[in-house]
Order: sequence, then structure tokens, then C-alpha cells
Amino acid sequence: MCLCLGPTGSGKTLLLKKLQNRETIDTMSSTVPTVGTNLVTIRLENQKETTVREVGGAMAPIWRSYYNGMQKIIYVVDASNLCQIAAAGVLLYTILAEPCLQKAKVLLVLSKMDASYRQMRNEALLMLQLSRLKKEISQDITVLEASAMTGEGTDKVLNWLQSGNIASAKPK
Repeated sequence: MCLCLGPTGSGKTLLLKKLQNRETIDTMSSTVPTVGTNLVTIRLENQKETTVREVGGAMAPIWRSYYNGMQKIIYVVDASNLCQIAAAGVLLYTILAEPCLQKAKVLLVLSKMDASYRQMRNEALLMLQLSRLKKEISQDITVLEASAMTGEGTDKVLNWLQSGNIASAKPK
């Protein structure tokens, strides 16, 4: 099982729906903030499946109750909302500091790339202080850009779920 976390409105639900069924999301799609949790089964290659538990952003104070035994974490940040990124960084740091997640693989998804301009990616990474963070943590972090609306980057997210080892952002 994999855990999907991120602030309210970061795009977790739409991303998971896109991963679950690539044809269901279009420009008319919308979601409401997740209150509680959602379990999503995603079909991978070779008829394999994985279950992803999405925990709503409003539940951040109790996310830690879902950490036990997690091997993979998907953390979603809205790259088009620079006002949210600092708070998203604080939440990410608290996740990475958890002793039971020290060996977990982490996928940082910069979502809503269709709604942002390219420079926002760099600004988001600067605001998250990712280069400094990578030097201070034990987890293997992969950073990907994705858009649930256009499908951009979702194949890489699926590959990460399949193997967990694509294009690691952790320095050697």
C-alpha cells in the first residue's frame, strides 16, 4: 500500500482518479476536498494492482496514524499556488522526520503543471528548499511534475508506483 498526502486543494484526488482511469479526467472534471480517506486501486503493468490511501489535507494533524508500515509516500504540492507551498513544505518536513518513515520511498509530485508557468517549478523547489532537504534526510525522494487534466507526467507516477526507483532526486 502507498499513502498519498498533501495540503487541501493540491490535486491528490484528481491525480489518483487519472492514474486509476486515464479517460475519466478532462477539463470539465472537478472534485471536492477529501474529508477522511479514499482507497484507490490502480492497475499497473502486467495486471498488477496497488492500493493507494489518500488522506485529506484537512486531516494533516492525524496523518501520522496512517504511517505505520508504509513503504511509499506520494506527496502532492500544487505548483500553481505559490502561497500554499511554504505550508506544504512544513507538512513535508514533518512527514520526513517521522522515525517509522525513515526507509520509505517518497514521490514529491508538483501537480497542476498545466495551470502554472515553467518558472513556477523552480520557485516551488526553491521555496521547499529541496536541495538543502535532500542533504539532511535519509529517504529516497523522487520529484516529478504532473497534470491530472492533461495527463502529463502521470506515466512517470505509474512507473514510480510500479518500481519506486525512477530518476531518484537523492544525491549519490
